[in-house]
Amino acid sequence: MKRLLNRVVMAVASLAFACVASAQSWPAKPIKVIVPYPPGGTSDILARSLGPGITAALGQPWIVENKPGATGNVGADFVAKSPADGYTLLLADIGSLAIAPSVVPTLAYDPVRDLAPVVMVAYSPHLLVVHPSVPAKDAKELVALAKSKPDALNFAVSGIGGANHLAGIDFAQRAGIKWTYIPYKGGSQALTDMVGGQAQVMFNGMLATYPFVKDAKLKVLAISSAGRFAAAPEIPTVAESGMPGFETGSWQGIVAPAGTPPEIVRKLHATVTAVLSTEEMKQRLDKAGAELRPQSSEQFGAFIREEKSRWAKVVKESGAKFE
Repeated sequence: MKRLLNRVVMAVASLAFACVASAQSWPAKPIKVIVPYPPGGTSDILARSLGPGITAALGQPWIVENKPGATGNVGADFVAKSPADGYTLLLADIGSLAIAPSVVPTLAYDPVRDLAPVVMVAYSPHLLVVHPSVPAKDAKELVALAKSKPDALNFAVSGIGGANHLAGIDFAQRAGIKWTYIPYKGGSQALTDMVGGQAQVMFNGMLATYPFVKDAKLKVLAISSAGRFAAAPEIPTVAESGMPGFETGSWQGIVAPAGTPPEIVRKLHATVTAVLSTEEMKQRLDKAGAELRPQSSEQFGAFIREEKSRWAKVVKESGAKFE
């Protein structure tokens, strides 16, 4: 029995040593970053923007792979079930990391239990935008138009149960209006139809949407931040447009499979934070309407838990169904 116990102890010690050695030599091969949405959306833009800096810092390729489906949950589940070795990561947003448990009863993963927080990448408030043909100059006029024509306006949804969908539900519920939700497979497709006029109104992350406003392809009515946003101070908030307390936004972060060695998480956090802190990335994010919110991995994990609780309450109170 004593000999068997010694063997078990030696095996555990060897495994622990191998794990530490593996973490110390990380990365020894390319790092695959799963973006659970189609190309062109906010998460995709951020993942690709980080690539050059991280590749240079770590000496290994930063490979972005789009794995869309089920409003980001296919890609998130894939990463949750991947080896916890630091070579498969997820760059996702509020939808997959905080909202999904409240809107998908059969969700195959738990973002808190099955994914390890690494670093928040960016925060971007939503822009309330309409097609230029919509005769509304601000949020109040949009509400009046929607009240005069119930269900006539098509609201573009980048994914059923996603952040911009819930923003639309929350806004409509507070305003006492109805519009028709048109689901898409991602933000880029929703924006394409918005520009084309197939949909007339949407809330969407500023990072992906603001360029269309600047090019006059979409008309912005309001921003969903608590106060006016530094990158676009001329845009009034939804709150000051007659809806006090209204605040929504999209945030993106990097997570790894649960059980990823702490040494790898720390190295990833330090590397991504250093890249985000460069003047080039700061200017790029500021110009696009996103802001950095420096946090430790532990703080990011606490933030995810808080957001999960917050949106569970919104979903429950709205009574919305997402089948």
